[in-house]
Amino acid sequence: MTRKLMPGFVTVMLVSLSMMTTGRAVEPFSGVSGDKTLVVWSTLSDITQRGVGLLTLDDRHSHFDGIVYGELEESRWMAGSDFYRRTLRDQADLAAETAKPDQTVQIAAVYRGKEITVFRNGALYSRHAISEPQSFDSDTAVVMGLRHLDVKDRVFFAGTLDDARIYGTALTAEQVNSLKPNQPSDPKPLAWWHFENGKVEDAMGLFPPGKLMGKARVDAGRLILDGQGSYFVTPPDASASSPISDGPKPGAEWILNYHLMHPGGESLPGDPNAAFYLDGVYHLHYIVAHSWKDRQSFSFMHVTSPDMLHWKWETTKLQPALTGHGMFSGTGFLTKEGRPAAIYHGESSGRNQIAIAKDRKLSAWEKPYAVEVQNADGSEAKMNHWDPDCFLIGDTYYAISGGPNPPLFKSKDLRRWTLVGDFLRHQMPDVALGEDISCPNFFRLGDQWMLLCISHPLGCRYYLGDWDAQTEQFVPKKHGRMNWRREEQALWGLFNRTDFFAPETVLTPDGRRVMWAWITSPGPENRLLNKTIQSLPRELSLPPDGVLRIQPLRELTSLRSDPHTIENVKLAHPLTGFSDRVPPSGGPGLQRIATLPGESAEIKITVARAEAERKLFGITLFSDGKGGGVPVMLRPETGAIRVGTTEAPFRVADLPEGEDVELRIFVDQYLVEVFINNRQALVAAFPDYRDRFAIDGYSVGEAIVLKKIELWKIAPTNQGFLEARQERRWEPQIR
Repeated sequence: MTRKLMPGFVTVMLVSLSMMTTGRAVEPFSGVSGDKTLVVWSTLSDITQRGVGLLTLDDRHSHFDGIVYGELEESRWMAGSDFYRRTLRDQADLAAETAKPDQTVQIAAVYRGKEITVFRNGALYSRHAISEPQSFDSDTAVVMGLRHLDVKDRVFFAGTLDDARIYGTALTAEQVNSLKPNQPSDPKPLAWWHFENGKVEDAMGLFPPGKLMGKARVDAGRLILDGQGSYFVTPPDASASSPISDGPKPGAEWILNYHLMHPGGESLPGDPNAAFYLDGVYHLHYIVAHSWKDRQSFSFMHVTSPDMLHWKWETTKLQPALTGHGMFSGTGFLTKEGRPAAIYHGESSGRNQIAIAKDRKLSAWEKPYAVEVQNADGSEAKMNHWDPDCFLIGDTYYAISGGPNPPLFKSKDLRRWTLVGDFLRHQMPDVALGEDISCPNFFRLGDQWMLLCISHPLGCRYYLGDWDAQTEQFVPKKHGRMNWRREEQALWGLFNRTDFFAPETVLTPDGRRVMWAWITSPGPENRLLNKTIQSLPRELSLPPDGVLRIQPLRELTSLRSDPHTIENVKLAHPLTGFSDRVPPSGGPGLQRIATLPGESAEIKITVARAEAERKLFGITLFSDGKGGGVPVMLRPETGAIRVGTTEAPFRVADLPEGEDVELRIFVDQYLVEVFINNRQALVAAFPDYRDRFAIDGYSVGEAIVLKKIELWKIAPTNQGFLEARQERRWEPQIR
């Protein structure tokens, strides 16, 4: 039963780990890595406001702990954190806030070791376990009025803050209950903003004076925030990311010729979603962030194509003006009656949603409804609501909801859903603790089932296994990855090592399973992250040998022109010195073998299997003759193919006897996609590609003969993109 809160004085407080002392600080903030306490007294102008932050510690690297209101469930308090890693997700039983605008609100939540306890007015509000506390170093920012500095929905708190504090210890319930606004406490806080002097200064001297953003102001001993872009931050050089621009970008230098990319302003996320083949037309959606009623929200752009290559932008229908909420990832599916439908996560709604199209052109949609899941006894199921997928097995709809082990639920009519249990029978040994299953897509492939998905820190991946119809569970037998770290990237972390992300698939009328993924940032300095570029369509198949095949969409061959073939190219100057640099930085080891026929090209290189075995060799695209460019290299000593500085598993020795090594390389200006023997695929980017058409080759240890080099120009398919930049029919409503 939901506990009812009486109107009145409310205190918000968070406690976590810290090794800091509680005395008055005389040195600048040096960090907090153990138990800590956050406390804030506030009034709320509107108790229905959603996803607002009151007091946050932000490490300025996309990690935060904060006091958050109304994000997952309306009118509920929670300990907010990056991707909800340290947040109680099931909040249905928490008490709804009822305070009136003139009533001061104090809420409390406690991080102690691996547990967070939230209090309200000194009384227990919630308690939950976490896997690990978050540490904050000396670069940490304090934010009031915004969940965190990298927030994408641009939702700001509307109300007042009377007192805000940070403690370096986990206060007890008695200590929490004894706190009074604007009065000292024992123990002393590390940092304290009481606003009594009309300034935004830390009374303990730990943090420098802060900065008021927007129309934020201090009046009568309170910080006044209007919910319209106003917030407080310290240190003053820290600030929230700017709202997404809807201007006429990308610039001409970024326009690709045959990859699908967004024709409007910079935006993220760019997840492909809800793909269909309907009456001779392919439909694909992808997420775009945009302004909506003076905040940021998210819509599904809609593109159509006869061949998955030539795309046309349609009027955006799945947008907040229809749904009432932003659109986060999900999938498309057909109902039993053959009607197109989409299941997705309603941003800030706290629920997954289902929308059903009114026609097979997807020109209109019914208003979506929330997916409400019950236990077998009719009670509300306690489960995570996140990136969903829906699929039919027999006459039963099944759906999963993202997380470490997604919950599985089922329905006969898409309205009444019953929780089944864990979707996965077991987890695979090469999946790290902390990985989630998001952007899922579950489908039959060959004689097995495939779960295509991501984990946010490690990118696109997949499971292969069996569906146990009796227990209604997926039994994975193999796990593989489609994203690999570049040498210069971090070992772990969203957009720190995720170049290939958020997959989506469609089944073609001739039975092919085709996937796309959002190419986030395969090049330097995240320069492609906001461009919303989709990968080339890839065909997935599973032959009897059980090895997943990944090949470029066969329709790509229709774009070829001006063929050129070179046979029996010998790399005659192998590197043999122990100190030789690989790839080489000049001749004779670096040998010119071909020239790109233009900025849009396909290259196919064939090497006899016997010739390639145990040899380290490769080519350099965009070569400057001095070692610069993009290397594509086979490494027998590590069993890997290397593209740029990314390496993925591939061994010539695993190929059947008589199967030659075959590299297919697609160059679209600065973007490169490499497929090898339909068993592996990688992406790379090289922004300095202009006027760099040379292809050089090299080998190590012994000379090698490249059996055949084939080159083609690739015709552009971006006519629809260029039209969409001008017509902009895809623009969603902003009011």
